[in-house]
Amino acid sequence: MNELERMTITRVFDAPRELVWKAWTDPQYVMQWWGPTGFTAPICKMDFRVGGKFLICMRMPDGQEFWNGGEYHEIVPYEKIVSSMYFSDAEGNRIEAEELGIDHEAIDGAYDVTLFEDLGNGQTRLTFIGNEPMESAKNSGQLEGWNQILEKLAEVIAALAQAK
Repeated sequence: MNELERMTITRVFDAPRELVWKAWTDPQYVMQWWGPTGFTAPICKMDFRVGGKFLICMRMPDGQEFWNGGEYHEIVPYEKIVSSMYFSDAEGNRIEAEELGIDHEAIDGAYDVTLFEDLGNGQTRLTFIGNEPMESAKNSGQLEGWNQILEKLAEVIAALAQAK
């Protein structure tokens, strides 16, 4: 049997890599793009360093909240972030997806990897490799949700680029 194909999403932004990195790693900007369309992120705490943790509240349009916690395992400035992410309570304590009624199949030992590639001409390719098999991500809605998140990220990046 072949190794499971991991959920991988790639997006090219019309912005320099440093700006894309800033939008991805600064809590004030993460709060603007975290969560699918219609969702908000009223709280985002990030200790952005290897071994540091993050905690983000994702609020649904109906007001229901879900929390994501995680830890940074590797950071190569402007190039790569390796992190673990999981569902949590408001204090960052891990909760299994099933307890929340969410179908999520993680690959054992797999971390999320975010790559930032300078394409020249002021463009950056962001590649997000999740810890979930692609087929499961398609079936559970994770893939669609991440595509919506990257669309919101594009809006934040465009606003940052315009403000420069």
